[in-house]
Amino acid sequence: MLYDCAIIGGGPAGLNAALVLGRARRKVALLDNNQPRNAVTHASHGFLTRDGITPSEFRRIAYEEVTSYPSVEHHPLTVMDIQKIPEGFLIMAGDQVIRARKLLITTGMKETVPDIPGLKELYGKSLFHCPYCDGWELRDRPLIVIAENEGLFHLAKLLYNWSRDLVICSNGRSILTDEQKQKLIGYNITVSEKKVAAFHGEDGILQEVEFVDGSKIRRTGGFVTPNWQSNFVFSERLGLETNALGGVIADATGKTGITGIFAAGEAASGAPSQLIVAAAAGSVAAASLNLELTEEEFSQ
Repeated sequence: MLYDCAIIGGGPAGLNAALVLGRARRKVALLDNNQPRNAVTHASHGFLTRDGITPSEFRRIAYEEVTSYPSVEHHPLTVMDIQKIPEGFLIMAGDQVIRARKLLITTGMKETVPDIPGLKELYGKSLFHCPYCDGWELRDRPLIVIAENEGLFHLAKLLYNWSRDLVICSNGRSILTDEQKQKLIGYNITVSEKKVAAFHGEDGILQEVEFVDGSKIRRTGGFVTPNWQSNFVFSERLGLETNALGGVIADATGKTGITGIFAAGEAASGAPSQLIVAAAAGSVAAASLNLELTEEEFSQ
């Protein structure tokens, strides 16, 4: 079978794209290895009508809706290789070979948190990375904010909207300028350049932060900036350009510089986004891809 489109990645961008294309009666192969970035999250927020839903329930509902369209097929497989062929693209996944006229990349990103003892046990429960996703749940609590890059100052100012009891930590690095430090101190925000030795908590709830000098502070939650990396490993093979963050460069409609290839969501931006933003990008890319298919069919 020659599918109209193969979607690589079953996050919100890929799922919403599959929904749009399924409703357009396009034959779609949706490939997803069931390793969502937000799997550790206790609840997802900011998506209208789905605020507070667990990631697993969000995916269950989404796949139920998407696969109700007979032309959409879900392939729970990891993509091993992609090749350009005259008809479009050849995708090797597991023991299957899938042929498709168009390719939509929605693989998202993977995050790596700092290697600090106790962090992984608390991440997604009382330590998070996105204030818009989880700031409301931590409002007015004593928080720690950790980042090892220049975004620390911005994150500190942003989180002041949710809590005035903040400790800003660069984890042993000299990131903030003297002017930035004085600005934060002027708002009664504590600034620390100490290196964190460990997080201590119970049942996923942070209780104490320990530093390498032996000092400790009481905190009940916080935000940690991870390192981000693209999940899509075939950009160079397909001749795709990427931005400084590793995202596949695409225009506002999802079109890349390679004919027949589209990208949406975090795979295109190279930066983390909320579910609703990624889903919207998937919808736009799907409509653009469907238009391209339509124009090609009417040009024959």
